[in-house]
Amino acid sequence: MEWRQARIWMNGTGPDKADQLSAVVLGSLDAPESAGGLARRAYESRSSFFRLFQALIKESPGAMRRRLLLERAAWQLRDTRASVTEVGLNASYESLEGFTRAFGRAFGLSPSLYRRTRTGRIHLPAPNHFHFRPDTGFRGATKTMDLFELFAGTDAWYARRLLQEAAKLTDEQLDSPVSKTGTLSPWDTPDKSLRVILDRIVQTKEVWTAALTGGEMPKLDEAPAEDRTAAAMLERFEKTEARFLSFFRDIRDRGAWDESFVDALCEPAETFTFGGVFSDVITFNSFRRLAALDAFHQLGVHVQGSGSPIEYENALKGSDS
Repeated sequence: MEWRQARIWMNGTGPDKADQLSAVVLGSLDAPESAGGLARRAYESRSSFFRLFQALIKESPGAMRRRLLLERAAWQLRDTRASVTEVGLNASYESLEGFTRAFGRAFGLSPSLYRRTRTGRIHLPAPNHFHFRPDTGFRGATKTMDLFELFAGTDAWYARRLLQEAAKLTDEQLDSPVSKTGTLSPWDTPDKSLRVILDRIVQTKEVWTAALTGGEMPKLDEAPAEDRTAAAMLERFEKTEARFLSFFRDIRDRGAWDESFVDALCEPAETFTFGGVFSDVITFNSFRRLAALDAFHQLGVHVQGSGSPIEYENALKGSDS
C-alpha cells in the first residue's frame, strides 16, 4: 500500500512534479546516495527518473545534489560552529583537500577565508529555483545577527503597530492637518495628515514590490476612500509585506544585493540594484514612521516607542522568553 500511494504521489508533470523530484534530492543530503538510490526514493525506474529530472529541472540529480551539498556547506561555514573538516565530511568529501578545491571552484574562496568573511552568499547559480534552505534546528548553529532581518523586521513591526493604533482614531483625527512635514522627493506633495503618512508607508512597499515582481502600478494617492481606512491600509500592508519579505529574503540568501534589475514602471524605465531599492524603502519609511509618531503626539495620542530597532530587538527577546 505504501508503495502504491507513493507512486500515485509522484504521478503528473509540471511544477508540482518538479517540486516532488527535487524533494528527493533535498532529502538525500545526509546519506550517501547513488543515482539508483535516488531513483528508488522517487519510486521511479532509473531511466524514467533521469528523463523527468532533466526535462523538468534542467539539471542532473547528481549535479543538483553536489550543488546543494556545497550550498549547505557554505551556510554551515558562515552560520555554525562546525569545523571546516566536519563541514567537508558533511558535504560528502573524503578529504579536506578535495572539499577545499571543490568549494574554491564554486565560491571563489577557500572554506577558511569564506568563514572569516561571514558575509558571503550561500546559493550557487542554478538553472532552476531549487536551493538549500537553512534548517534553524541544525546542531551548532550560531545566532549571528542578520541586519536584513533587523531592519526589515523593525520597519514591518512599527508600521503594523501604527496602523493598528490608527484604527482607534476617528476620521477627523486621521485627516487633521499635521505640521512639520517635508517633501521627500521632487514628485511628492507634503504629507498633510496622519492618514496620508500611513498610506504612503504602505504605498512605498506596494510600488516597489510591483516593480520587483512584475506587478501593476498601484493607484497611489488616487486610491478610493474605502482603500484608505486604517483597516484597509493594514490589510494592504500585510499583503504587500509578505511579498516584499519573500522577495528580499531570496536576494539575501543569494547574496544578490548588488545585482541590477530594470524597473519598467518608471517612465522612462530605469535600472536599480536590489540593495539600493531595499535601502531606499527602509530609509523613506523610517522617516515617515517617525513623522507618524509625531502626528499621533500632535493629536494627543500616546504611542509607545521611538522607532528604534533596539525596541524591536527587545520585543523579540521578550517574545522568546
